[in-house]
Amino acid sequence: MAKQLIFKSEKMEHPCDIVRLDRKKLYGWKDVVAMNTNGEECIRVDIDETGSFIIPKGGKALGSIDINGNWVEKSDLKAIDKTGAPAVRVPSSFDAPIALENKVDLETFLDHVIDSVYIIQPSEDIKKSLIKIIQSNDMLYTFPFNYRPDYDPKTAFLIEARNIIYMLVGTPSAFEFIGMEQMADLNVEDTEEEFSIEDDLDFSMM
Repeated sequence: MAKQLIFKSEKMEHPCDIVRLDRKKLYGWKDVVAMNTNGEECIRVDIDETGSFIIPKGGKALGSIDINGNWVEKSDLKAIDKTGAPAVRVPSSFDAPIALENKVDLETFLDHVIDSVYIIQPSEDIKKSLIKIIQSNDMLYTFPFNYRPDYDPKTAFLIEARNIIYMLVGTPSAFEFIGMEQMADLNVEDTEEEFSIEDDLDFSMM
C-alpha cells in the first residue's frame, strides 16, 4: 500500500492518498510505433561516436568525474548551498504529519509557477473534515513539500473546488515587475495646435 500524506489540524489528523493529475489522464495519449517489413516492432538503439558499436536500450548511464578525469562515486558527492555550506536534506513529506498552520493570500499563490497538481483522496469522513478546514477562511494553506528526501523542497497549496481537494505544488516565480515611478497627469490640457488639412495639401499638384 502506498504511503499517505497526513495533514494535521488542531483537533485531528487527516490521512490521505494522493493521485497526480497529468495530461495523459486528462486528454489521453497516442504512441507512434515503428515496424519492420516483417511486422515486428523496432527497438531504438544508439551508436557510439565512431559508428562502430551499437548501444542497446539500458546500455548508457550518467556518471561523475573530478577535474582530473577520475571517476567519482555518487556516495562521495556532497551537496552545498549558495554560500558553500553543507546543504540540509529535508525529509519526504510522507515521513511525518504536515501541520496546517501557515496561510497565504491569493496574490502570493499567483506568484508561484505550478508544475504539479495532485488530487487528495481521503476517506469520506476525513474529506468532510478537511474541506471544512480549507473553507473556514479566505486564505490558502501552504507548506513545504518533498515527494522524496531532497535538499530543495517546493511549496504546496491546498485548494478545494466542487467538493474535490487539490494540492498544487510549485516554486516562486522569478519574474520581476517594473512600472513607472511617477504617475501620469491625465488632467493636462492638450496644447497641440489644431490640425488643418489645408496646411498639408498642395493643390498645385492635383
